[in-house]
Amino acid sequence: MTQVVSVDLPGEIFDVQTNIPLIHQVVVAQLAAARQGTHKTKTRGEVSGGGKKPYRQKGTGRARQGSTRAPQFAGGGVVHGPVPRDYAQRTPKKMKAAALRGALSDRARDGRVIVVDALVEGATPNTKSAVALLKGVTEHKQVLVVLQRTDEVSYKSLRNVPTVHLIDVGQLNTYDVLVNDAVVFTQGAYDQFVAGPAKGKSVTAVASSLEVEGSEA
Repeated sequence: MTQVVSVDLPGEIFDVQTNIPLIHQVVVAQLAAARQGTHKTKTRGEVSGGGKKPYRQKGTGRARQGSTRAPQFAGGGVVHGPVPRDYAQRTPKKMKAAALRGALSDRARDGRVIVVDALVEGATPNTKSAVALLKGVTEHKQVLVVLQRTDEVSYKSLRNVPTVHLIDVGQLNTYDVLVNDAVVFTQGAYDQFVAGPAKGKSVTAVASSLEVEGSEA
């Protein structure tokens, strides 16, 4: 039967001082990097038409004009409008890691970091039992569930639940921890996270069958 696992949360990860300014900087950088930056307006030189002088230079009593595509005319170009740009900010890895530790520590101090041995029993996805398990281990509504990349049964069980955000342990980040009320690790994901990222030239990325199916669609 699936149950909560009692683990000793490492103090260097789950009991550090929460640096709010650092977390703010990292979250702002993450949200900025997610912006597409494809906004674009046309200048007076890019708007079509307006090649003919609208009226003669003198004698009308009006200000001289050379084109109806000047910014002061309806349908004219835009002055100093937005152009495509990259909003990404450079954030050192150590800053990201420190911010994540601070966010996890904040959740852990309130008892909102939970580790379960598994979300679903057996090899068949079961949304009902997975949701029931989450409701049994936390009373919070918005839950971040951290899984291993190969845990396809849990992913298929919870991928359509609107109050659950699924994330691979290698993609765990400060923003997702903060926007959710509680963090639930599976035992395998927790062990992998505490052990840290694999290192060395022999390390290779392994795509799950779900990712392969998504790329072929």
